Amino acid sequence: MNTQEVVLETPLGSLRGLQQDGLLVFHGVPYAMPPVGARRFAPPALAQPWAGERDARHRGAIAPQTPSRLAVATGDFEEPQDEDCLTLTVWTQGVDAARRPVLVWFHGGAYTSGAGSLPWYDGSRLASEGDIVVVNVTSRLGALGYLYAPGVSPGNLGLLDQVAALEWVKSHIAAFGGDPLQVTVMGQSAGAHAIALMLARPNAEAPLAQRAILQSAPLGVTLYDLDKAKGNGDFFLRALGIDPDDPRARELACQASIKQILDAQTATTLHVVQQSSPGEPGALPFIPIADGVVLPTPGHMASALKGAAGKLDVLIGTTRDEATCFFYGNPAIEALTRAPIPEEDAARLAARRPGGSAGRLLMDFVCEQVFLWPSLDWARRAAQAGRNTYLYQFDWAAANRDLAATHCLELPFVFGTREAFAAAPMMAGADTGRVDALSAAMRASWISFIRTGNPNHAGVPPWPPFEPARRATMRFDDVTGAVGDLAGDSWRAAPTT
Repeated sequence: MNTQEVVLETPLGSLRGLQQDGLLVFHGVPYAMPPVGARRFAPPALAQPWAGERDARHRGAIAPQTPSRLAVATGDFEEPQDEDCLTLTVWTQGVDAARRPVLVWFHGGAYTSGAGSLPWYDGSRLASEGDIVVVNVTSRLGALGYLYAPGVSPGNLGLLDQVAALEWVKSHIAAFGGDPLQVTVMGQSAGAHAIALMLARPNAEAPLAQRAILQSAPLGVTLYDLDKAKGNGDFFLRALGIDPDDPRARELACQASIKQILDAQTATTLHVVQQSSPGEPGALPFIPIADGVVLPTPGHMASALKGAAGKLDVLIGTTRDEATCFFYGNPAIEALTRAPIPEEDAARLAARRPGGSAGRLLMDFVCEQVFLWPSLDWARRAAQAGRNTYLYQFDWAAANRDLAATHCLELPFVFGTREAFAAAPMMAGADTGRVDALSAAMRASWISFIRTGNPNHAGVPPWPPFEPARRATMRFDDVTGAVGDLAGDSWRAAPTT
């Protein structure tokens, strides 16, 4: 790899980045002030100009976090952690006046793990193949991002971080060769969910993007109301050794070490899991909340999301077996003799998967309820609003049949980062030639959508737009093609209000 150093003058200051094989990359670019000290548990404040030259040659720190629960599928990672993590990574072919389309990436991880700076999400192939500017966002996670405790933290801080990142893009991406009027937001799992929530904010200004790519969005997840969120917050503070009613609670919480924060976060998560229903996949104490300020109240959340679906052109889809990694290796799930789901759903799913175990039927049910049906409904509403709408399903399956086409499996294909996922169990035993061929086709579709709002290109069969009466779906597998009705009978059983 041919690497040279470059210096870019931006309105906020000088950045020393890298030029690698004709592509420019700038790491650790601040979009907000560091949320440290008294700024812990405070809303983000936009980045201020700096003096001198800022080193942008090395990946930025990731948000403090515990190991991902999905490492059983994706593998794990070791990266430096720091509260000073509100940064971006930017890839571009040139810092000129070309005004390239912009892609802004929001990673998944259940709002508790991951980072935009991980090699998994390296944007170099998308940037070079599509001549687009790729911006990866790292934001606060877990309790530091989503604690709700009156007088200590208002909640939804990680979501506000992501809004601040989009505001930075609007104001500063032109200095990196990007067009602030051609922005596509893309996210997977929690990242896709966050995009939907940002679009649902009450009294939000015009959307800070023109298109959206939503991969495996858990749109069926119900947000906490203030009472439930406060209960989780009170438990967290007590786990830190702080009385929630202590007038100094915020001061004490800001003084706690990162280890203490993460230990209390783990204790709170265990508490919530112990209170959850058998087989419930979520049970996460630190996620966005329906607070009536940043997001609508619980009573208005559903209608706000319905309206949000019509705001942007969208490419949306799921993997075929989203839920397998959430239950993988869980002896309680393997021991089930009856899936804890409604009888009519169990009968329908059993007919679709003859011989399927109770645990596997539960996984199919969670896939439908949390991911598939809500994504189909989002597509329907977007199409009805006149938006360019394209639906996909990722069917390529892992060699491990218990994982199959699991959650996160499309990521190395979309980014072309097979090498970065070399240790991922979900990629074990994969034929690299087949992976690379499918990856190239998917990247070209994603790039085409980012550039034109249409994912069609010469390398895939025709991909018709989604329409409520003609639910065309592109199925990505070794044999890729569009089908007329993704979910068949199960979609007809889904709620459509």
